[in-house]
Amino acid sequence: MTKILIIYYSRYGNTEKMANHIARGVESVAGAEAVVRTVPEISTVCEKVADTIPEKGAPYATIDDLKECAGLALGSPTHFGNMAAALKYFIDSSSSVWFSGGLNGKPAAVFTSTGSMHSGHESTLLSMMLPLMHQGMLLMSVPSTEIALRETSSGGTPYGASHLSNGSPDLTEHEKEICQALGARLAETAIKLSKL
Repeated sequence: MTKILIIYYSRYGNTEKMANHIARGVESVAGAEAVVRTVPEISTVCEKVADTIPEKGAPYATIDDLKECAGLALGSPTHFGNMAAALKYFIDSSSSVWFSGGLNGKPAAVFTSTGSMHSGHESTLLSMMLPLMHQGMLLMSVPSTEIALRETSSGGTPYGASHLSNGSPDLTEHEKEICQALGARLAETAIKLSKL
């Protein structure tokens, strides 16, 4: 099975819902397996030591998860037009993978959830792309041929999947379709690259 790693941080559950829809898209592709992981909270005062297993949701991501994946999707809520500190903290700990070239040439995608139209969902997606480019990953977009992207009046961008909550925790049907399409595209690309 081709393992596609989906790492997310979610404070209110919206980004987690997106991760699960991306996983559905991944697993719609024969030969692909979604591995869903989250990252722990960090403290604003000092380094926080998290339990090995979170109370709920996906297990915590590890550096070994990065080394073993054939593709990667990163997800974060929008925090002032940027990814959340918890996800950035995990990414900053991945230097050993960068030194070894462990993610070089593998496909990657990004997704975000935001509270309002002008919270910076596209800049958040771009902020998550930067470390992936430094890792040598191949960035996957949501193509204009994806009908839900053309029809959505909520979340969704060419840069990656997005959810516009505007106070509603529910993903729209278009947002779900975009997440699933991005997951499927990521899995299909990883499988094709593994055959080269």
